[in-house]
Amino acid sequence: MSTAAAPRPDADPHRWLVDPVESGPAAGFGVYLHVPFCSHRCGYCDFATAAVGDRAADDVATLYDRYTSALTLDLRRQVAAGPAEHAPPDAPIVGAWPEVTSIFVGGGTPTLLGGARLASILEATRAELDLAPDVEVTVECNPETASVALFEALAEAGVTRVSMGAQSFAPHVLATLERAHTAERPLEAVQQAREAGIAEVSLDLIYGTPGERDQDWETTLDAVIAAGTDHVSAYALTIHDSTPFGRAIATGTLAAPDEDLQRERFEVARQRLGAAGFDHYEVSNWARVVQRGGGPPQPARSRHNLLYWRHGDYLGVGVGAHAHRGGRRAWTTRSTERYLAAVEAGRTPVAGSEVLDPEERSTERLLLGLRVREGLHPADVPPIDAWAYEDALASGLVETACGRLRCTETGWFLLDDAVSRLRG
Repeated sequence: MSTAAAPRPDADPHRWLVDPVESGPAAGFGVYLHVPFCSHRCGYCDFATAAVGDRAADDVATLYDRYTSALTLDLRRQVAAGPAEHAPPDAPIVGAWPEVTSIFVGGGTPTLLGGARLASILEATRAELDLAPDVEVTVECNPETASVALFEALAEAGVTRVSMGAQSFAPHVLATLERAHTAERPLEAVQQAREAGIAEVSLDLIYGTPGERDQDWETTLDAVIAAGTDHVSAYALTIHDSTPFGRAIATGTLAAPDEDLQRERFEVARQRLGAAGFDHYEVSNWARVVQRGGGPPQPARSRHNLLYWRHGDYLGVGVGAHAHRGGRRAWTTRSTERYLAAVEAGRTPVAGSEVLDPEERSTERLLLGLRVREGLHPADVPPIDAWAYEDALASGLVETACGRLRCTETGWFLLDDAVSRLRG
């Protein structure tokens, strides 16, 4: 048995929590800012969103201003409360907030707010917290909201990265997904972001949509590769029972996604993106090598998402936002109106929280850390029973490489099973 990642009798069983090398507090500190607004809520969407497409323009502008003010006020109050307010009662967290290594503005469609409002939110974040000199600042964007002027405003506000929802380059697949943009629009938007000075651009894709053909997925991947984007996220279409898609599948008016077909789509993505020079660094994410500043070339990985996968800490602000600090998770209300009412009345918009015990944190560390291709540093691996470790190795789901515990390619597809075996 390899002891590089397996537990040793003389090893500190708490080191993975109190003195990690890459995970937990060593992963950095992030800020997540949620903007819930969308022109239309797509039938598959289960995120905390609010559709505004049928509202009068003046009403929408007032709502955007109101939300921008509330989000900024919520941020200031959370920061003023201090980091101990967001941690478990017995956590040894004192002093000031850590330096922020990444900011992610997600949604919804944050770019519906426009450049000026987004700039004011980011300015408030800079005023309240210390940002790392190389802080990654990502804003999610839908292609139909993009323009050179918008991207120029974002670049001026310090945005370094745009994550754009393309989903597919097949018109009939876009129609099924209820996406408003044309198949060509994401490619135009990528070029506009480049022209405006956005350093990195990512495209999000969905595969396995009912009605999607093999050639549709291949055409989509070819278009992404030709676009010269730095990063690709590709997710199998997942159906939630509470969504219109979930109800349509339940009544038989929409075909359920074929899991075997989605597995084939995933393999095609691995082959085509890999051949095009993308590093498959996480189950659903690929990155090209880019030049960042004056440093050496490196893959354009999402630093904010790596923070999640490495079990790091982050502040969450806005409707439906989640936060994590030292094993305590908290989340705000998913209702835009309740969020606004709470913040404007001086009340907390937090809807719930939980403190994870060591066993829960151990399972979460494995579930998250093994999503990344290189897996976990040996010092960051929680205690694992030797027999459970041997069982996982024998199953072909995990392996050790350079002392790191990581999933095999088979294990990536069966991550829950791999972690279940490791937990015994």
